[in-house]
Amino acid sequence: MLVKSLKLKNFRNHSYLYYEFKPGINIFTGNNGVGKTNIVEAIYYLSLARSFRTQEDKDLIKEGKDIAEIDSVVLEGEINRKIRFLFTDQGRQVFINNKPVRKLSELSRCVNVVLFEPKDVLLFRGSPKNRRNFLDINISKKIPAYLDYISRYEKVLKQRNDILKADNVDLLLLDTTTKLLVELSKPIIQFREAYVKDINDILIKITRALTGVSKPVKMLYEPFVKVDDNFQTNAEEAFKRSLEGDLKRKATSIGVHREDFVVTLKDKDIGEFGSQGENRLVSLALKLSPYFLIQDKDKRPIVVLDDVMSELDQTHRMRLIKLLSKFEQVFITATRLEVKDAAQYVLKEK
Repeated sequence: MLVKSLKLKNFRNHSYLYYEFKPGINIFTGNNGVGKTNIVEAIYYLSLARSFRTQEDKDLIKEGKDIAEIDSVVLEGEINRKIRFLFTDQGRQVFINNKPVRKLSELSRCVNVVLFEPKDVLLFRGSPKNRRNFLDINISKKIPAYLDYISRYEKVLKQRNDILKADNVDLLLLDTTTKLLVELSKPIIQFREAYVKDINDILIKITRALTGVSKPVKMLYEPFVKVDDNFQTNAEEAFKRSLEGDLKRKATSIGVHREDFVVTLKDKDIGEFGSQGENRLVSLALKLSPYFLIQDKDKRPIVVLDDVMSELDQTHRMRLIKLLSKFEQVFITATRLEVKDAAQYVLKEK
């Protein structure tokens, strides 16, 4: 998968910008504040229709302007797709090949981007929600059916929480909704378990490539209930045990939406016991792992690394560049960085 071209109009600090890209490593350099991250933010937006920096689309519109645009051509093998976003104060419009997009799942199937940004060094120490998002996004990109299960689960979860918030809780309706939630949980857990197994097969290899040392690194995922022949019964019992607490909190306290994973290094939780350097390199290895889990070369993700090099020493920079040279297309932001055979884009003060 490749970004062939990118055009921005009134996006963040860019009044107008147009690039044509080639496969391989693409580097945006320049002083802080010139808009390097804004460009890769737009590239990331192509994949999920959301920014990694803000939840408000209006923040993407250049100050003093009413409309902003992202216009791009993305290649998947021989398939060319024109993807366009139009942002106004009234909302956002999305188009693929000039046709309006009704479901964002359509977009998710067309573009795949993996991202590493500075705050990802806290991936193993921060909120479990960020770790769940990593799983959910990357499993959805590999297995589109997973996104459907997650979407349905979230709708039923909202229904259950709405029931719990009522002044007089309808326990029969709550029980019916709980059973449906359990039914949707089983395939979600199975997909997560299978994906974690696949991640572990590649994670140690990428960590070795980045560090030069073979270290025992592993992702551990514990579902809220183990999937076996008694899953439905055991899961329903787990919800019954949490019912009193749920009624008091007026929210669902257990389930796949509350699950987490840890990554161990030398059999110890890296988030708790690892150094900042170890956390940075292993989180980077984890974020890059999904690239190698997609068998179809044409569907492999575009890689975006925002301000990664500044925190790496020269040895680790060279190891990372060597690994990135194996990827189909990579976008890197840095104040200064020179890489042989890479395309270089220098941004100036405006």
